[in-house]
Amino acid sequence: MGACVTVDRIFFVFMVLVGIAAGAILVAIPQAQNFLIKPYFWILIAVGLFDGGLYLLGRTGPGQMLSMGARLAGFVFGIVMMVVIPAIAGAPVRFF
Repeated sequence: MGACVTVDRIFFVFMVLVGIAAGAILVAIPQAQNFLIKPYFWILIAVGLFDGGLYLLGRTGPGQMLSMGARLAGFVFGIVMMVVIPAIAGAPVRFF
């Protein structure tokens, strides 16, 4: 009856939102790209925080943790959103 929401789907939505937020920050505050931690690490840190949150909630059983494929896909979603937002806005951004 109701749609089953898996941890993977929640993670994908989370990573898209993180990517949008990172892209918006880079558009609104261009000096943020010169921060000690580069923008692509922001996305990687978000992956680690989500994984750590799952661990702290006790979701360490099979089917309750993120698969490596889900982690990689979420990371890619986040990076793509972080790159697309400034590109659409026409902001001059360096990621590396």
